[in-house]
Amino acid sequence: MKQLVLFERENPQEKIKHDIGARLKLEISGDEKPKVRLYRDGTFIKRVDFSDRVAKRLFIVELIEAGAVKNRLATVLNMSRQTFHNYLETKKYFGVEGLIQGYTPDESRSLRTQRKRHADKRPRGNKAQQVAEIRRNKNEEKEQKQLCFNFPLPANEIEEKIEKHEQPFCEEHEWERTRYAGVFVYLIALINQCKWINILMRYFGDGYKIFMVFLLLVTRNIRSIEQIKNVRSREAGIVIGIGRVPARPLAWKWFYSVARRKLSEILLISYFRYQILVGTVGIDIWFTDGHLLPYTGKENVHFSYNTQRQMPVPGRTNLVTCDSDGRVVDFEIQEGKGDLRGHIVKLWHKWAKDLPEKPINVFDREGYGAGFFWGLVQEEIPFVTWEKHIDSKELALIAEDKFTGEFEFNDKKYSVFEGEKSFTYTEEASDEKHIFILRRIYIWNKSSRRRTCGLAFTDKKQVSTIDCARIILSRWGASENTFKHLKDRHPLHYHPGFKLEKSERQEIKNPEIKDKQNQINRVNKVLSKLYKKLTRTGESLTKDGKPRKNSMMERVKTSIQEEENKLERLKIEKSELPEKVDVSTLENYKSFKMIDNEGKYLFDFVTSSVWNVRKQMVEWLRTFFNQENELVDLFYAITNCHGWIKSTKSEVIVRLEPLQQPKRRLAQEQLCRKLMSLGALTPMGKCLMIEVGESPL
Repeated sequence: MKQLVLFERENPQEKIKHDIGARLKLEISGDEKPKVRLYRDGTFIKRVDFSDRVAKRLFIVELIEAGAVKNRLATVLNMSRQTFHNYLETKKYFGVEGLIQGYTPDESRSLRTQRKRHADKRPRGNKAQQVAEIRRNKNEEKEQKQLCFNFPLPANEIEEKIEKHEQPFCEEHEWERTRYAGVFVYLIALINQCKWINILMRYFGDGYKIFMVFLLLVTRNIRSIEQIKNVRSREAGIVIGIGRVPARPLAWKWFYSVARRKLSEILLISYFRYQILVGTVGIDIWFTDGHLLPYTGKENVHFSYNTQRQMPVPGRTNLVTCDSDGRVVDFEIQEGKGDLRGHIVKLWHKWAKDLPEKPINVFDREGYGAGFFWGLVQEEIPFVTWEKHIDSKELALIAEDKFTGEFEFNDKKYSVFEGEKSFTYTEEASDEKHIFILRRIYIWNKSSRRRTCGLAFTDKKQVSTIDCARIILSRWGASENTFKHLKDRHPLHYHPGFKLEKSERQEIKNPEIKDKQNQINRVNKVLSKLYKKLTRTGESLTKDGKPRKNSMMERVKTSIQEEENKLERLKIEKSELPEKVDVSTLENYKSFKMIDNEGKYLFDFVTSSVWNVRKQMVEWLRTFFNQENELVDLFYAITNCHGWIKSTKSEVIVRLEPLQQPKRRLAQEQLCRKLMSLGALTPMGKCLMIEVGESPL
């Protein structure tokens, strides 16, 4: 009887593990009869003997379906991508039987015997040719071509089968009136742009329902789950496809069932990668900024910074990256003030494999620093930012004829010219000095008669001086309206399901340093008074013309000497103190708590999705409505329309009430026709339709 091997003895020499994407790695051993070991995140998953051809084929198909990159896999296994494609197509049209029939898994059995056994079951002929013929004859819809994107599930997660009665818009009903008909506009755009419901159902099964509730909260600016008690549950539920909006206890039950899965990180990565690959967001210029998420509870948390109040407040920082049109590319929530510099470097490494070239990173003065600039230059990451510590008097002396470049931006006239600025960075560890030069962009706002400067490093990119100036002006000042607008229209700061746990960051500035500094300040004040007193005190002499030993001046000099000695001692004691200490070593200090971001990430996934499709729909609406100052308000007027909804076996129809003004109504109708042309479908295959008209009741 063959014994089961429980433990394998590893080769003391570390073997090479080949990265094939999706957190998977392969380790190959043996030449004539190779054996392949599969790892995920460093954990051993399975071993496959490649001398067994059937096991090899099944294993390759399994890897590709799990998200492995075909190019890398082909290089590692020394096979062609066409072979992989044939395997996948064979399984698609003929099933697993198509992969294994006609091949012997055991050398003791003849190939002829195997084929006779399965002759009645398998199709005749060459399967590769049959697959090619099917591909040629397959009729694809020419009106709507979308890039197919695979959202891989993490290990140990199984895609759930959802019952028919749990599917979105499964209910069939006649025309019903609803106050929330305008929400359907967002839903059609989301389903068309990224198959939004399909993504959620793949990751969370019937848990997708809580995201539909979040969609209602975000689009109607309902500030919390607690406020859904004010929503007409039936009218809202039929528009978002769940029949009826749940009561508060059931909504929280739905939320916690989804949050316990801890899939927000992989959900966001998959969604953001999809946006980059299909071109939903721009990849040429990325603007990164931090936004305060305040905390008003009683627990001790790290402090962030409130720019409006100009003071530190308890909370977190949401570091958000947008493209040049204001669409959200990526975001990350960090404790306390957050690390903007580290986030920008991390951003490039995170998406490097998905980007054809490095985008230009734009950030504000918070990222200013020679050390940070040197790191970006070494990484060859292009950037544009404002210059800090500008001498306005020096800029005012620059002759006007030097500003040779002219352009207009936001209805303001600007003039620019370019210079250079040298930086010197000294490494603390080695005391090595690095000298480098950045482009210095001089900007003159002729409308406000103000001058300032920006810095740029564009590496190999050909970016003109005017373009650098436009880039830096396009997100700050009068143009910074993305998050101000988002905060007004949507519940940006809402965090469902607050959970706190002990933070890993328990270090604070040493309070003894502050005490020592206070003592130093007091000694300096005393010395200042003594110096003044010494200047006002006359010298007292004896009869012999010598200074009196016990005179006022001598006593003041003695006091000054004592205070100076004390000051020197305090400075030495302060320099010997550690800059930071752990709060657990101090008395009367509470340990820091960390806010769990799982619920916030899930909610902000919906917020960013809605924001990005809103940007797209406003662009569509712009072609039908030429009054720019009323464009956004018109869009929100359309999405807040009342209307009627009907659901049949094959389609879901929403009819919006027409707007009163003829010009606005025409734009409303044109937008609905545009959405109709997308051909959005539910997972069950129902067609989503929207129109404008009078009451059908």
